[in-house]
Amino acid sequence: MAYRTTLGSVLSQHRSAAERRQWPRLPLAIPVFVRSRDDKGKEFLEFATALNISACGVLIAVRRSLPPSARILLEIPSAPLAATAKLPRASRTLRARAVRVTHAEGYHLVGLKFSRPLLEETHRSDSARRKATSAGVKKFSLSPSPAQA
Repeated sequence: MAYRTTLGSVLSQHRSAAERRQWPRLPLAIPVFVRSRDDKGKEFLEFATALNISACGVLIAVRRSLPPSARILLEIPSAPLAATAKLPRASRTLRARAVRVTHAEGYHLVGLKFSRPLLEETHRSDSARRKATSAGVKKFSLSPSPAQA
């Protein structure tokens, strides 16, 4: 279902509708990169904004219209400090599929469903981190070490 509207009215309609989602949504506004294919099959990369996110999906605002059920790679970049400080996983790429497209003035709101819930990704990362730690790789921590305290 696609119709023209404004961002404020779409978000207020969203909030007033009965919540049927399995996971709660976190309202935010963060920059993301969207990689997909257009109607002609040509690959593109576009800068977009994530407006809310849950374990199973995200609502993004993009300038380019995406067809419903488009396959998308969503990259959430990290701040430059994270990349230079060699923090683990400087950015995250998530596979998703468009499940809803709403056309607005100058942009499109696209509801994406992740191919795997984020909790599974976290579980996999934790599992890999435990294996690496048990193999003798130092675990990253924000807590000061006993020598630094």
